[in-house]
Amino acid sequence: MTTYAYWAAPLAVLGISFFFSMLGMGGGQLYIPVFYWLGLDFKAQAIPLGLLLNVVTSSSASSTYLRHHLVRLWTALPFAISMIIAAPIGALFTAYVPTKVIITLFAIFLLLAAGLALSGWKPTRVLTGWTEWVVSLAVGTTLGLLVGMLGRGGGSFVMPTLLVLGLDPKNAAATSSFIVTFSAMAGFLGHLAQGHVNWPLAGACALAALLGSQAGSRLMARRLRSRVLRRLFALVLIAVAIQLLWSTWR
Repeated sequence: MTTYAYWAAPLAVLGISFFFSMLGMGGGQLYIPVFYWLGLDFKAQAIPLGLLLNVVTSSSASSTYLRHHLVRLWTALPFAISMIIAAPIGALFTAYVPTKVIITLFAIFLLLAAGLALSGWKPTRVLTGWTEWVVSLAVGTTLGLLVGMLGRGGGSFVMPTLLVLGLDPKNAAATSSFIVTFSAMAGFLGHLAQGHVNWPLAGACALAALLGSQAGSRLMARRLRSRVLRRLFALVLIAVAIQLLWSTWR
C-alpha cells in the first residue's frame, strides 16, 4: 500500500461513514472495494478492515439514535439475534444454492423497496407488541440465512425490510444501524480468524469513521426530514441493486 493510499483511505472513510450513517448502513458496500482499489488484499485485509469500520460506523451512529429515542428496540433485538444465529447456518448451504438466483431475487426486492420508498407507501397496519417481536424474529432469521448463503453483510437489506414492515424512515435507519452493529461484529470476528488487520491504518480509518458517523447521524436525527431520507435511501437501493445485477450477470 502506497503512502498516498494511507492518506486517501481515512478521507474516503470519512465521507462514506458520514453518508451511510444517515441511512442506517455501515458502509461495508464501499469500504471493502475502496480498500481493494487502494492496494489491500481483498480477502485477507480489505474484508476484515471493512467489517471493522462497519462496526465502528453503525455502533457510533446507533449510539446517537438511541439518545434521540429513534431505535425500536422491540424490533431490533430479535432481528439482530436471529440474524447472528442464522447467518452461519446459511453459509453451510452456500454450495447447494444457486447464488445467481438469490442475488437476482435480492436485487428485485431492493428495487421494489426503492419504489415503495419513493412512493411514500406505508402498510395499513403497523405491527406492535408480541406480533412485532415474532415477525422480527422470523424475518431476521430468513434474512440471516440468505445473507449467510450470499456471504455478504446485511446492511443493504435490513433497512428496506424495516421500511416494508412499516417503520418510519428515520426509525428504520436508526433501528437498522443498531442491527447492523451486531451482524457486522459477527462477520468481523469470523473473517479476522482467516485474515489480518493493518492496525495503524485501521486506527486512522476508525477515527475517521467515528467522526463521519457522528456528524452524519446527528444531522439525520436533528435536521433531516423523513421524506428527504426516504429519497436518498431509494437512490442508494437502486444503485446497490444495479451493482448486484451487473456483478452477477455481466
